[in-house]
Amino acid sequence: MGWVDRLLPRRAQPDEMAQALVAAKSGDYATALAIWEKLARAGNPRAQNNIAACFSGGYGVEENPELAAKWLKLSAASGDPVGQRNLATLHFRGEGVTQDDGEAMRLYLLAAEQGDAIAQDMLSWMHAEQGDFAAARDFAEKAAAQGVAASMTRLGNLYHDALGVPRDPEAAISWWQKAAALGDADAQAMLGAARLTGSGIERDPVDALAWLLRARDGGSKLAANFIPATHEALSPQEREEAARRAAQPLPGPDQP
Repeated sequence: MGWVDRLLPRRAQPDEMAQALVAAKSGDYATALAIWEKLARAGNPRAQNNIAACFSGGYGVEENPELAAKWLKLSAASGDPVGQRNLATLHFRGEGVTQDDGEAMRLYLLAAEQGDAIAQDMLSWMHAEQGDFAAARDFAEKAAAQGVAASMTRLGNLYHDALGVPRDPEAAISWWQKAAALGDADAQAMLGAARLTGSGIERDPVDALAWLLRARDGGSKLAANFIPATHEALSPQEREEAARRAAQPLPGPDQP
């Protein structure tokens, strides 16, 4: 139920919001919705967002993108960054509203300017897709500062591919290491590839395979491009060691 913000909303009684959140987490959406509806009709934008989450995901009610959009429009119009971001997502996907990348970017920007990290990350991705790498980097840096691993990975890619910045393999590695330690599978794949080639970091095929195996198991499609060549560079014993490392807990973000 990712749209339901865990922060207490404005203009709501903390005990009411806490009660609603506990109910929602336990699967008692009827109780949560009853509380949120009262607050939402009184004008609370975060409660409006949370009702929209229920209609969007079918939590306690039938899934209804149009009603989700209705409640999100109220939340966004009140200036709630989570409501703005989630309404932007509906426009991006064309769910319950007209698909409109321009409107999605406008709403994401409103949320991003209020410090919403998810909106900042999405704007970074959208600007990168449009070839505006300066804006992509700017928003990625803001999201990365708030711990968004996907933006860290994107920054690594920008430095690796010299997109809007001079090529800097060491900077790319630094960002990939941070994202990889947070579990981002694509960052793990890129770090593994760099470990195999020695680009920006000391070459280590065993460590390369360990990162690539983590990336593959985490769902990265990039890992498959590098695993065969890494296997060829290792003995059977080294492959076993790589598999053993891959099964270990991830190192901390500040560890190699």
